[in-house]
Amino acid sequence: MKYLHTMIRVADPTATMDFFKLLGLEEVRRIDNDKGRFSLIFLAAPGDHDAQVELTHNWDPEEYDGGRNFGHLAYRVDNVYETCQRLMDAGVTINRPPRDGYMAFVRTPDDISIELLQDGGALEPAEPWASMPNTGVW
Repeated sequence: MKYLHTMIRVADPTATMDFFKLLGLEEVRRIDNDKGRFSLIFLAAPGDHDAQVELTHNWDPEEYDGGRNFGHLAYRVDNVYETCQRLMDAGVTINRPPRDGYMAFVRTPDDISIELLQDGGALEPAEPWASMPNTGVW
């Protein structure tokens, strides 16, 4: 058995793509299905195309509240502090800051939770992260 991808439905593919590009993912494949009126956009970290995220965009407007029951996507990052700073500088809310130097949570424009884990173990606690409060559900 081999992991292929995780699918999430998105309302605004441009906003969601911008978010994942900030994280460092790149588009590896796209399928636009005119007959079915949907697009599938596959993203992966550079050099790691075995772990993909599939963004599904249904062209006809739909509400995605309540029934999605999705947990989170998790990514290992080179420096959790730098990643969170880059995201925050771009206007992304850090829902669970990396106070411990190891783990943080952010959310996509479609409210999907993203867990960021420090590669190789925790960094030393550093400000402003060490004293930053949680800003939302993660």
